[in-house]
Amino acid sequence: MVRVSHETTSETAPSDSAAQPPHGIVGHIHSHSHSGPLNLDAYEAQVVRTVLAIIVGVLVIATLVGLAILWPGRSTLVGSRPFAVEGVALETATVTSRNVEDCRDATGALEGVSNGALLKDAVCATIDSGTGEGLVMPVHIPTESLRIAKPGDTLQVMYSPEAVASGTPYVFVDYQRQVPVAALSVLYLVLVVAVAGRKGALSVLGLLVATAVLVLFMIPALLAGSSPLAVTLVGSMAMMLAAVYVAHGVSVRTTTALLGTVAGVVITVVLSLWGTGTARLTGATDESALTLASVVEGIDLQTLLTCGMVIAGLGVLNDVTITQASAVWELHAANPAMSGARLFTGGMRIGRDHIASTVYTLAFAYAGTALPLILSAALIDRPVMGTLLSGEIAEEIVRTLVSSIGLVLAIPATTAIAAALCRITVPVEEDEDIEGLEQAERIEHDEEPGGLAARGA
Repeated sequence: MVRVSHETTSETAPSDSAAQPPHGIVGHIHSHSHSGPLNLDAYEAQVVRTVLAIIVGVLVIATLVGLAILWPGRSTLVGSRPFAVEGVALETATVTSRNVEDCRDATGALEGVSNGALLKDAVCATIDSGTGEGLVMPVHIPTESLRIAKPGDTLQVMYSPEAVASGTPYVFVDYQRQVPVAALSVLYLVLVVAVAGRKGALSVLGLLVATAVLVLFMIPALLAGSSPLAVTLVGSMAMMLAAVYVAHGVSVRTTTALLGTVAGVVITVVLSLWGTGTARLTGATDESALTLASVVEGIDLQTLLTCGMVIAGLGVLNDVTITQASAVWELHAANPAMSGARLFTGGMRIGRDHIASTVYTLAFAYAGTALPLILSAALIDRPVMGTLLSGEIAEEIVRTLVSSIGLVLAIPATTAIAAALCRITVPVEEDEDIEGLEQAERIEHDEEPGGLAARGA
């Protein structure tokens, strides 16, 4: 431990004593040194908090106004297209055997079939609903889905009386997945609450609110023909407010993370608009996008692609800003005398680890999502660069790069905001050991290059 003496010699007494106020009033003197603590009293700290509250209030009001203006109301295309043509019913069935001949043995259902060859890709199943409930009937299943079918599987099937002559009136639609998905959901919720406790429960609540914003506002508004960019900005802001404040509470620390996330979103929006425009990405590279363009009049697929880039990176962006703000706050709590510059430097050491891990996290996430597309493109005999720059692959590359750049720039932005706010919103009490803070400041200066040497120590 280094002991720094506050006693002065006769040679230094005039200058030091002139600059050193009496100990009785030192608690009311504000240090503006860039290397030491910025000491604010409770009133001044409250002023800073009030300014932050005003900023957040403006964001909340702007979000609410945006929701009110863009809210789609009842005139929306959600659910406007029938799932099946008139006369076709959606039923459920349970696979009893992979051998379709078992249907003949059970009920004679195959008698009179005009084209039995169509049943080579069929299973025998018991109908669980509808007019045919209880019957054992063949169900045609596409080859890619037939491969994993096994007795006991519950199927969604379409019943069409006109299709009897083709081999079976029941055609496979999809597998029923309620039980496994529900089981995984319950397991996830239990583990989150068990490991993270109250914060875990609140984070799940924030996720539910964010999901509600997506389902109840963003999707209907986009289908109603509203500006995709405006809908995404308003929706993203609403999701961020819910995710941050519901999960982590209202504080200067969480507000810091929110401001950092907003900065990252703005950067991502600007870069995605520039990237999709200059790379001439249309967004019309898959069947679902083309179907959407044919159904929703006037929808801008290129802007919709931009919005997808923003939403895709929002979760990771919010994650790193929350963690980064917390890291800076912990550094300040460990050493309240640490200067803003040292807080920023220490925070960025942690931030670099975040950057190193999240960059490939995004890349792997997008690569995994687009894996069938990548494999299909690899089958084509063309130069590698030509494949990478094809419309479908280029969209994924630009999406990854834009989200990663926004993430990388959000980390120093959040760190800088946190380094400033954690020092100016923590008031110094009148009975605080100011001498101890000054000593820590002197020690910190000694650790800097040339600090001791400059004084001949």
